[in-house]
Amino acid sequence: MRIALDAMGGDHAPDVVIEGALQTARTTEHQIILVGPEDRVRVATPPPNLSLRHASEVVAMGEHPTAALREKKDSSIAVGIDLVQSGDADAFVSAGNTGAVMATATLALGRLPGVDRPALAIPFPTDRGVSLLLDVGANADAKPAYLVQFAQMGVAYARAVFGIPQPRVALLNIGEEAGKGSQLAKEAFDLLSTSGVDFAGNVEGKDLAKGLADVIVTDGFTGNVVIKVAEGVSEHFTSAIREAVMSRWHYRLAGAILSPALRAMARRMDYSEFGGAPLLGVRGVVIIAHGRSDARAISNAVLAAARAAEHPLSLD
Repeated sequence: MRIALDAMGGDHAPDVVIEGALQTARTTEHQIILVGPEDRVRVATPPPNLSLRHASEVVAMGEHPTAALREKKDSSIAVGIDLVQSGDADAFVSAGNTGAVMATATLALGRLPGVDRPALAIPFPTDRGVSLLLDVGANADAKPAYLVQFAQMGVAYARAVFGIPQPRVALLNIGEEAGKGSQLAKEAFDLLSTSGVDFAGNVEGKDLAKGLADVIVTDGFTGNVVIKVAEGVSEHFTSAIREAVMSRWHYRLAGAILSPALRAMARRMDYSEFGGAPLLGVRGVVIIAHGRSDARAISNAVLAAARAAEHPLSLD
């Protein structure tokens, strides 16, 4: 697959992005197109499947998306998405300004038929593997009908990319019973019940990690809070274990014995293992990686984009 990669996206760009691109190019046959200023994106001896597309402008992480869309037509984000729009790339990956990527992708690529609002999805680690959680930030304010569309897009993605024949859908809510929650949740519950998806009902926040459903839908405000709380708790838990293990010599001995299991557990909870979040609902594959992504996370985001590009999203 041909993957356009925003070389200037992320807190540690371009160095870690270049390193991640090299890791992928050296271990796969995917064509990686680094997008960014020629004077800042340099690779001494690039492999044959790694190339550079010049983009003269860079969108800063804190820049307003609308201003970036209007004023920076030759940014690495705009040029990368244009490669997808023109058919010169099969997917675009960026760890840069999330709002700018979403706005540019929606305007340049357009929405899939029947989709009012694209949604940002993320694989959420569970006891049974992963659940696809959406929306996690594209739509802070949502209508009940949007959540039905999120469910349909999530089902299509889980079926195509995760290989789940009949994905089950749940609605994130404050209680399991029908009739619980806000007006948005109540109306969305009714619509999902008759939407044709395999709807399992409500799921509470405490049960997200149990893997009770393959696709979990919510509004972008709630979803974004959920993933940031989960990320913070994961980092705190890892730090607390490390501190406890180092506090006594016999704990350190036990920690050495348990280290393979602890590392495996940490990987299950590490966002970098999943690479990035697909922007579902646009006419093309767009993956948004974490702003703090290291080279491994960038490489995994490119691989996630390649898998998604191999299985185009269809809501039919």
